Amino acid sequence: MEATVNVPELYGSLVFNDKVMKQRLPKDIYQAVKKTSTQGTHLELDVANCVASAMKEWAIEHGATHFTHWFQPMTGLTAEKHDSFISPDGMGGVIMEFSGKELVKGEPDASSFPSGGLRATFEARGYTAWDPSSPAFIKDGTLYIPTAFVSYSGEALDKKTPLLRSMEALSDEAVKVLHLLGLKNVTHVNTTVGSEQEYFLIDKEMYMKRKDLVMCGRTLIGAPAPKGQEMEDHYFGVLKPKVSAYMHDLDQELWKLGVPAKTKHNEVAPSQHELAPIYENVNVATDHNQLTMEMMKKVADKHGMACLLHEKPFEGVNGSGKHNNWSISTDTGINLLDPGKDPFENLPFLVTLVSVIAAVDEYQDLMRVSVATAGNDHRLGANEAPPAIISIFVGDDLAALLKAVDDGTAFKSKGKTQMSMGAQVLPHIKKDTTDRNRTSPFAFTGNKFEFRMPGSSLSVADPNIVLNTAVAEKFSDVYDELKDVPAEELEGKVRELVKKMLDEHKRILFNGNGYTDEWVEEAAKRGLDNLKSLPEAMPRLIADKSVELFTKHKVFTQTELDSRYEIFLENYSKTIHIESLTMQDMVRKDFTAGLVSYEKDLTEAAAAKKSVLPSAGCKYETGILEKLDTLESSIDEALAKLDADTKVAEGKSDVLESAEYYQATILSDMDSLRAGVDAAEALIPNEYLSYPTYEEMLFSTR
Repeated sequence: MEATVNVPELYGSLVFNDKVMKQRLPKDIYQAVKKTSTQGTHLELDVANCVASAMKEWAIEHGATHFTHWFQPMTGLTAEKHDSFISPDGMGGVIMEFSGKELVKGEPDASSFPSGGLRATFEARGYTAWDPSSPAFIKDGTLYIPTAFVSYSGEALDKKTPLLRSMEALSDEAVKVLHLLGLKNVTHVNTTVGSEQEYFLIDKEMYMKRKDLVMCGRTLIGAPAPKGQEMEDHYFGVLKPKVSAYMHDLDQELWKLGVPAKTKHNEVAPSQHELAPIYENVNVATDHNQLTMEMMKKVADKHGMACLLHEKPFEGVNGSGKHNNWSISTDTGINLLDPGKDPFENLPFLVTLVSVIAAVDEYQDLMRVSVATAGNDHRLGANEAPPAIISIFVGDDLAALLKAVDDGTAFKSKGKTQMSMGAQVLPHIKKDTTDRNRTSPFAFTGNKFEFRMPGSSLSVADPNIVLNTAVAEKFSDVYDELKDVPAEELEGKVRELVKKMLDEHKRILFNGNGYTDEWVEEAAKRGLDNLKSLPEAMPRLIADKSVELFTKHKVFTQTELDSRYEIFLENYSKTIHIESLTMQDMVRKDFTAGLVSYEKDLTEAAAAKKSVLPSAGCKYETGILEKLDTLESSIDEALAKLDADTKVAEGKSDVLESAEYYQATILSDMDSLRAGVDAAEALIPNEYLSYPTYEEMLFSTR
């Protein structure tokens, strides 16, 4: 019988969290650390030494022998360098030591990480700095210390540093506005995020036989399986025992690390699944999502499976996203996106709502940039993902509220109504005031906004940096408009300002079907951006408006923006370049070997049949051979073109020109080659292919 899991005891058992600090630190030291993490005050060395000592003792008690500064460079992954606690005692033995200096600061080699020109190869020094607002944890016998990562001259080389800056910017601007609105006791505003994570699971042995999955994370060739997702029977379906066991272990591993994994279920496509956590502070949520992706792969490996986090690992079936559920709350417990019983009279809610609407409209291009990757470009606009056009869904009830604000008329929410389902045995349930819109990129869902465009492999730091900073800018505008208004005139001026902002930005509001061609045409008439690919979107990152936004709020310097522009474009080109080379290699070797072998056997079978039965026409065999021969010609031509064009791409030095060429030419070449290969693969029996087919992979976890 399986042992019972004591979840409350298990949860956070490997985390140096607030509870552990309270138990192990002197009261004054604990208060100093809390002040540092909540108010951003400087941490003195004597405090750091005390924390380091307690952290070391706790870690050793839990089997740790090493520590590492865990950071998030611009690779989009995490990085770590492990050092042991040992220090020679001068008598041939060792003692276990860990100082405040080692806790607070580390020095990895900065030249070996993407810097976008910030660091030359010979300029190696970089620093990691402890982030006390995200708790340390133990994994694989090592104490992991979440840190920021900066260059020798202080520029951010990671995703955490600008995220923390954006959080501070939003808090500062929001607090000023809330004080004007009468919420004088608010000292800090927090943004919270819950990141729904979609993923695929397939058999590990099959994964290892697919060069494209191993090298690129997605399949580059593959005929569709006879059955896909068209029966709509996988979504929320019964969990297969193998998958259920995996999810069970994944939950436990995440709970140990303090990751609040809450929901698990089958997603739309065969072998696709989802995990959703409870909301957390956006900085911690970002760290936890990176941990979640890592643990998904590790646990899958233990269960003989491979976890695929690419946005579109299989052509023709549902891709994987990462829905970013974003909200904003005060340190006094007020959710600023909760309409309350009377939203029309809830001025903090109205101001926050319209500020978010204005931010998303004015910086819609940056929202698109924040989710732009080579992988996500395959997904956005497909039937399972929102289009590349940014729009906001607010639902019928809020739409009526905003119309009342715009018209200057009274409004009363219809509230939740009771729904009867016809059978007396079933309970009456409360019907929400509005339906959901799964086609909307940015949808209001009760007391938060769900940004549905991020791809499954993306760090959620990127979209939240943009969202936080853009909303901070709108709060700044609100404050500038209201700061000198007399108290007795304030409410009227607030309502005037809310109406003005709504008039200026209501083009972004759309409650309809985002998948239709009609919406694409309508969006163009409204002047909304439709940035379909990363090369098209990325120049907006360094446009004057973007530079002004980020530098004003001290989230990025001009140099840091320029470096990210270079990094994102280079990464895009490198990704497609690797895909091109991998595809050519697979077609020339793996696919061609199976094709030739099948043609040989088919030819010999036809000849043998003819020798036994001279009158036989061998129509079936010759028909397949003729189709394959025709396809071979197109494959050979497409392969030669891809090879030649890839060599041209290798010679391009300008990062934007290179990315544009890869997008327009190389991806098109790959599509042409794939069309021929997939059509031929559909004619070849599975046993002739050295790699598993879609049919085998998508149903391998049953």
